[in-house]
Amino acid sequence: MFESLTLSNLPEKQCGILREMSSTRPRIWLLQENGVNAIVKDFSSNRRVYRNTVGRFLIWREAKAYRKIQHIQGVPSLYRAIDGLAMVTEYIPGKDLGQIKRGAIFPDNFFDRLKNLVDRIHAEGVAHCDLKRKANVILGDDNLPYIIDWGASIFSDEFRLPLMNLIYRRFIVDDYMAIIKIKLHYVPNQVTERERLRYFRRSPVERAIRHIRDILRNTLQKIV
Repeated sequence: MFESLTLSNLPEKQCGILREMSSTRPRIWLLQENGVNAIVKDFSSNRRVYRNTVGRFLIWREAKAYRKIQHIQGVPSLYRAIDGLAMVTEYIPGKDLGQIKRGAIFPDNFFDRLKNLVDRIHAEGVAHCDLKRKANVILGDDNLPYIIDWGASIFSDEFRLPLMNLIYRRFIVDDYMAIIKIKLHYVPNQVTERERLRYFRRSPVERAIRHIRDILRNTLQKIV
């Protein structure tokens, strides 16, 4: 799908820009081909050195994440990567949580489904690492949760050493903490006492690991 799409004809085929590029962030396009909508993350217009180093690395990383987990319901399909500088993924009809105001009514079991989705992703050895950004969770038109933007994700097989494994496990915990944070924002009455205690109580060791994690995550967030 989208086999005719190239970096050179992308501006002609696109039907909207969802986000303009910056010095360190790619342009995000919306396009349609044969009635199928898609999202394109495109580094090809960024500065030459940046796009050919950081841009190529991030497209490779995110495409790797999609390939590992795209068989899971709730993860958009990866259609293709283009010349290592752009990536075409499935467009999910719906609203991201950043567009939804407090007090909105969510479908029954939405947050249980979201947690189950995260469980399945973790079982494949992938941590998202940026679920606290509400725009990365979509309430689909089918009332199901979807998780997008895998540029900051990490993989368990890259964190096998003991200390690194602790950091990976911290990111796993953070994915769950992000769900609690979202629930506290939208449906505080659904947050259990156990979840509240887990969210607000942090040990000194945990705080130290979180500090290392924050350095890694902040670096990734600046460029994805």
